[in-house]
Amino acid sequence: MASRVVIVGAGPAGITVAEALREHDQEVEIAMLSSEPFPPYAPPAMADHFLTGRDETLFWKGRDVCQRLKVDYLPNTTAESLLPQSHALSLSNGSTLTYDQLVIATGSGLYAPVAGHQLPGLYNFKSLSAAKQLVDGVRAGKVRSAIIVGAGFIGVELALLLQDSGVSVTMVEIEDRLMWRMLELETAEIVLESVRGRGVEGRLNTRATAFLGSGEVTGVELESGEVLRADAYIAATGVKPNIEWLQGSGVQTNWGILVDDFLRTNIPDVYAAGDVAETRDRMTGERFVHAIFPNAVDQARVVANGLLGYEERYEGAESMNSLKHLGVEVMAVGAQRGEEELRWRKNGQLRKLFLNDGRIVGFRLVGNVRGAGVYRSLMLRGVDVRAFRERLLDPRPGASWFGSASGDTLVLER
Repeated sequence: MASRVVIVGAGPAGITVAEALREHDQEVEIAMLSSEPFPPYAPPAMADHFLTGRDETLFWKGRDVCQRLKVDYLPNTTAESLLPQSHALSLSNGSTLTYDQLVIATGSGLYAPVAGHQLPGLYNFKSLSAAKQLVDGVRAGKVRSAIIVGAGFIGVELALLLQDSGVSVTMVEIEDRLMWRMLELETAEIVLESVRGRGVEGRLNTRATAFLGSGEVTGVELESGEVLRADAYIAATGVKPNIEWLQGSGVQTNWGILVDDFLRTNIPDVYAAGDVAETRDRMTGERFVHAIFPNAVDQARVVANGLLGYEERYEGAESMNSLKHLGVEVMAVGAQRGEEELRWRKNGQLRKLFLNDGRIVGFRLVGNVRGAGVYRSLMLRGVDVRAFRERLLDPRPGASWFGSASGDTLVLER
């Protein structure tokens, strides 16, 4: 076991590596860098934190987790460059930190391909520091209207959070539907109807060309020439791995850091995990960055085992997400199309299963997420469901998917 492990990043991946290491080794020295002043936190819980004011879900391991784990925690400190031959990092405070083994868990940052995205006063929800500025403005009554550019998962969740806080919200989305990476058209239309029912304006097929202003953001210009004005402007146009600081280090990157099946980079003694790691999709085998909490935690445990000398092959990342604040349950897992489609819709509920060669490759659930765990298990195990596929969509509590089919209409589309 290495005598010093340095973890760059204090998100779910970083703190999970530290926790798993300390569980098996009380002597190893662990240092952790964070670009923020806060203890390690879970970004997906930020919305709940600001709605409720409670810390439990945000600081999911406790505010004192680094003290308990005997981690040398360096807040407000970033790695500026990696020097592999010296096994060292150059830090933002001007010092150098050496390592025996290194874990890169720097997460992802805002991806904003819109002119003016660096203007002061433009908010985002990619860090607790940035989110806190926006929420403080709302609570102080300074933000009564907001324009969100981008209607992906983060954009929609943020729009609902702000609307519930009394802010009038307009979302601008270049694609023909909300959360286009996550939802196919029918499911997205149901979500859009629910979002609009909550009072949020959604403008689809609309390109934002620039954030306007000099000293700070004062408007959003659309491709049509129209300019939208509000009290607050928010970029939710996507995310990208935080890998710029690795330029010149020799670490191989694509969209994220390229890793092998054990989450090792091409540089000896250097691992990567979480939103920054480009791994293999568990279903397709293709390289991708699935930047979600469960993947980050799973990858961190694999990395920790590698650091401890127990090689564990990573099974691959999953595409999976759910909306929590819509008022209607929505879950999306895996692909959003297939060779065959099983579909059931009734009373505001929708179930869709996408099949290739009789095997589930993805599913979408709206209004009732019963059975999601079973669908996922069948999908990951590659079970041929053709013998009972129509019965899989029965949403009734206690219904047998392997017994008689329900009386509701099931549609099989090719």
